[in-house]
Amino acid sequence: MMNLRDILYKVQIKAVHGSTDLLISGIVSDSRQVTENSCFVAISGTTIDGHDHIYSAISAGAQVIVCEKLPAEVDPKISYIEVANTAIALGIMAHNFNGNPSGKMLVVGITGTNGKTTVATLLYQLFTGLGYSCGLISTVKYIIDGKEYPSTHTTPDALRLSSLLREMREQGCSHVFMESSSHAIHQYRMEGIEFAGGIFTNITHDHLDYHKTFDEYIKVKKSFFDHLPKTAFAISNMDDKRGAVMLQNTVAEKYYYSLLSVADFKGKLLDNNLNGLHMLINEQEVNFRLIGEFNAYNLLAVYAAAICLGEDRQEVLTILSNLPGAEGRFEYQLSKDGVIGIVDYAHTPDALLNVLQTIKKLRKGYEKVITVVGCGGDRDKTKRPLMGGVACEHSDKVIFTSDNPRSEDPIQIIKDMESDLKIEHRRKFLSIADRKEAIKTAVSLANTDDIILIAGKGHEKYQEVAGVRLPFDDKQVLNESFELR
Repeated sequence: MMNLRDILYKVQIKAVHGSTDLLISGIVSDSRQVTENSCFVAISGTTIDGHDHIYSAISAGAQVIVCEKLPAEVDPKISYIEVANTAIALGIMAHNFNGNPSGKMLVVGITGTNGKTTVATLLYQLFTGLGYSCGLISTVKYIIDGKEYPSTHTTPDALRLSSLLREMREQGCSHVFMESSSHAIHQYRMEGIEFAGGIFTNITHDHLDYHKTFDEYIKVKKSFFDHLPKTAFAISNMDDKRGAVMLQNTVAEKYYYSLLSVADFKGKLLDNNLNGLHMLINEQEVNFRLIGEFNAYNLLAVYAAAICLGEDRQEVLTILSNLPGAEGRFEYQLSKDGVIGIVDYAHTPDALLNVLQTIKKLRKGYEKVITVVGCGGDRDKTKRPLMGGVACEHSDKVIFTSDNPRSEDPIQIIKDMESDLKIEHRRKFLSIADRKEAIKTAVSLANTDDIILIAGKGHEKYQEVAGVRLPFDDKQVLNESFELR
């Protein structure tokens, strides 16, 4: 139980109707979760408006209603708190209720289109290796001091997020590394968190089903850095054409990393092969287990953050050189007869291009590249023909298949991917909607030394079809197909 006045600390209040001297048992934004003496926050969502459920919340025992507009009938026994934005209020209140755990830890947020999971995971692995107790909030999993939990969202809702941070603090975590998605930034899920730093990886075509325009998508990402405090650091990719724009209004301490330009954290790629990366980082020569130029950028971002957090350069590079990276990110297997299979989460045109360009640099010249790729349903449709074009441009053979079709027809999604292909690319592809059959077909088409890329799902252990999540693991299907060769 906590006093309402303490819960409302730092919330921008327009008006109070009733008492604030009340003990509150909990905060909810779903009227179905209301319990006796709880506080219901009415969120105006994209599909549901919590204001329509205020009466239900009161009937279920809510003692306090936080809203942007009062209901037509006001119950004199209930306290109503009017605010300009209930989503912002929810985040602040949730962190107050949970004891503001982020203020007692060093929390670093990572945002960008690609690389968030790898950077967050590497930071978690690095700082655990340095001897700290750490927390990780990522697309793949949540980890609290070594204990893993399944991930539900890249960045959870404000209530779950504040609860996770409280648990991390209670378990003794000193550092937390979290992906900060554009959806979470736009929906104010991270309000109330005191960030020690922020990292920008890159920005490319994605999520236009939600943000509508690329400019809006950029502005949302940038707003994360706009709100960092003076005490924080802000690290950006100088080689991304919007890297400088991201930090132009931040009051945090600015730092840049780059492979191509003068920067605070300068890298140079000396060699890139299936054994890993050989790099110079600020004139220090290092070998890493990770593969690909995109991972060179991820490693630079991690190195930069570690130095900004006060760690020893040599110790950081020593540990980083042995880290494996995140699950489902350029993971490769080898069949008994020498076919290479690579599973990667690439689900944007730019990410797919990065992976295929990396494969091209690893080729000896004669191997075929066979790409299995699909696009998610109920998501940005404009990237589908771009994904199809990238796959055909940089592969010898392409199999278009299902990703997570969700409520859409998988065949129509594939048709969208095929819709704008160049004439010379139309002889390169097959369409097989069944993802398992598509992977098996790719393996049957491959010869020794050929490279199969299975893109789009990476770490995921399910396929979402018609609203149902069915068990499916790209790596498992690939290995089973290899065994049958």
